[in-house]
Amino acid sequence: MAGLKIDRITRQFADFKALKEVSLDVADGEFLAVLGPSGCGKTTLLRLIAGFDKVTDGAIWLGNRLVSDSRRHVPAESRGIGVVFQSYALWPHMSVEENVAYGLEVAGIDRDHRDRRVAEALELVGLSTYGNRPPSSLSGGQRQRVALARCLVTEPGLILLDEPLANLDVHLRASMEEEFRRFHERTGTTMVYITHDQAEAMALADRIAVLDHGMLAQVATASTLYREPATEMVAGFVGQGMVLPIDILDTCRAGSCPVRIFGFEARMRCQPGTGARAGAKACLRAEELAFSNDGISGISGTVRRLIYQGGYFRADFHPDLSPETSLEITVPEPATVDAGARMRVVVRGGWIIPADAAN
Repeated sequence: MAGLKIDRITRQFADFKALKEVSLDVADGEFLAVLGPSGCGKTTLLRLIAGFDKVTDGAIWLGNRLVSDSRRHVPAESRGIGVVFQSYALWPHMSVEENVAYGLEVAGIDRDHRDRRVAEALELVGLSTYGNRPPSSLSGGQRQRVALARCLVTEPGLILLDEPLANLDVHLRASMEEEFRRFHERTGTTMVYITHDQAEAMALADRIAVLDHGMLAQVATASTLYREPATEMVAGFVGQGMVLPIDILDTCRAGSCPVRIFGFEARMRCQPGTGARAGAKACLRAEELAFSNDGISGISGTVRRLIYQGGYFRADFHPDLSPETSLEITVPEPATVDAGARMRVVVRGGWIIPADAAN
């Protein structure tokens, strides 16, 4: 096993920078997810770590070994990194065992040693009885497990997973998430998981690195990303937070500040040192908003529509002071409000996005 250190790497294509001074430290045995929308630089980062592409600037270490900088490039086959692709990339004319054994055969591993390691890898992914089958006879989830076994059998120090569940339906995704979680617990292998699916990242990873337009926006646990997003992009992307304008009325004390939002005064969580200012932004979640019990206090506005979500409704509420803004509020079933109703909404929390947040 090996940790991974990425130090201010940049990858430039002509006049376009796909990655801009990205730095990451992945501990030995850690499961890190790299999360972001299409085009943010996730695949470029994977290709640089794997050795499929060269850095323009910066450096990459695998353990204590420098594998990439602007002058040195260790080729992919010499890095000891395993890669599990979205497309499985299995040989259709080979059996499951032959697919898993292929890398060992190319490396010149003797037959007895090779057979033992293949059997151990198939056992680890729960496919011990499938060795003689062709890949075409397997389900999508089973094929992905074969790809994982083929990666594991070479005993890599680091495993990269490139959107491995993207081709599976929602039920298979859930079961494969559990497979990856168990695999990591059993092996303790350092893993970097590339995905655009925040639910996958939050379910699997020890920490999540969020990329935005080639830059690292935030690295944190799933809980911290959700509760304390560092930028407006992270706030909106992770958990679909509502990014809203506020005025901060006083200095942060004991972790919270008084604010004014659409004419209503509330308290929101904040970083130490946050001071009074106009034109700040906050991240609110649906559970931090509620319809006023007294009908007097709160933000006045109109419920435009109710959307049934299974066991509860999502109410789209538009404040009078900003009719173009939609606030999402969770309403338990049976709904106590109707579309078109005039209501007031109270704010019961929220997070003030840091003033120096880059977006």
